This record gives sequence, C-alpha cells and structure tokens, in this order.
Amino acid sequence: MSTLILALAAGAVIGLALGALGGGGSVLAVPALIYLLGFSPVAATTASLVIVTLTSVTAMVAHARDGNVRWRTGLLFAAAGIGPAMLGGALAGRIPGAVLTAAFAVVAGVAALRMLRFRPAVEGAVTVRPVRVAAAGGGLGAVTGVLGVGGGFLAVPALVSVLGLRMRNAVGTSLLVITVNSLAALAMRAGTVEGLDWAVVGPFVAAAILGAWDGKRLSVKVSGHTLQRIFALVLLAVAAFMLIDAVL
Repeated sequence: MSTLILALAAGAVIGLALGALGGGGSVLAVPALIYLLGFSPVAATTASLVIVTLTSVTAMVAHARDGNVRWRTGLLFAAAGIGPAMLGGALAGRIPGAVLTAAFAVVAGVAALRMLRFRPAVEGAVTVRPVRVAAAGGGLGAVTGVLGVGGGFLAVPALVSVLGLRMRNAVGTSLLVITVNSLAALAMRAGTVEGLDWAVVGPFVAAAILGAWDGKRLSVKVSGHTLQRIFALVLLAVAAFMLIDAVL
C-alpha cells in the first residue's frame, strides 16, 4: 500500500475520532506516523502536533457553531498548560526515541483505561477548585508538549469532573484547550517543523480535517459512550504493541 494512501486512511480515522469525541484521535497519530509512515519518534511527535492543531481548529469551529465551546472556561484551563507545554516541547528532542515510545505507550494505555471507565458526572454536582484546575491544565500541557498529543482524552474527563461541564460542552471546549496547548508546544519545536516530510503530513492533515467534520456529524447520531468504548479498545491494543516494541 502506498504511503499516500496510508497517510489518507490514518488521517481520516484520527479526524473522525477528534470530531466525534473531542480528543483521543491524536493518540493514534504518533503510532501511525512511526509504524505506518516510517517517521522517527521525535519527528512523529512534532508532525502529530501540526496535525492535531489544524484538525482541532476545524473540529472546534463545527462545535462552536452549535454553541458547545465555553470560550472563557477553555482559555482559563488552557492558560495553566501553556508553560508546561512549551517546556515539554523543548525537552522532547533530548529524550531517546525508545524512551519516548515507551512513555507514549504508557500514557496511551492509561488513556484507554480511563476512557473505558469514564462516566460523565451529573451537571452542577461539581465544586470547582482553582488548584485542581491549575494542576489538571498544567499536566495536560506537559503531556502535549513532550508526547505530541492533544490530550483530549485527559481534557474531556477533567472538564467534566473538575469544572462540571456537560459532556457535549466538554467535547467542544476540549478542542479549544488542545489547540492552545499544541500551538504552545509547536512554538518550542519550530526548528524541527521544517524537516518534516510535507508530502506525507499534508495529505494526512487534509484527511484528518475532512474526518473531523464527519466525526462531528457522527457524534450526533451515535452514542458517545459506544464510540468511546470502541476507540478505547483499539487504543489499548496499540499501546500494548508500542510498549512491547520499545522494550524488546
């Protein structure tokens, strides 16, 4: 199968997940870039940030049109992650590839388990604590910077449990958080962006953007819980494969 077809297929799947779930799809971008398209771990995390940023903006616009983005809440949450995201982006290039792959596998595995166990809280039942908001936002930013993932799989549960948003609003707002953190991380990786294979990244991004629009429509027709469980099982399998590959 040609590289172009693989890039288009992977991008479509990742965009679909981002549009439908408000996050999670970017976790598959890194393994797809490494194992299907031959990128190094460092190049894959940088390319993933580009893909995640552009796709998240597209999906966010679709959710914003339906009034599902809480701009002030999302920007406050994202503000706590800007510093950690920039620091993580600067450190990522100094981490050995095997360590980066193993760390990514662990985070992906945790994300999959969290998605399988996650249940939205009852609206209005949560007391917002600034310290928890700062800690959640900072942790999310660090994960985005180092591993090149948007962190929506962490943002959505945090926005629901820490800030008390409804699930639909959390999905839309998480895309705003992902965009801000990804841009901050990319700012520290500007020197590595030029070396990316844009003949692969370009089609990947295009397919992901189209997939994000389809994902938004899919989220209205199919239960978010069902989509989340299917995606989590796929992600768990990918995480196990990557961890074995990094260790052996």
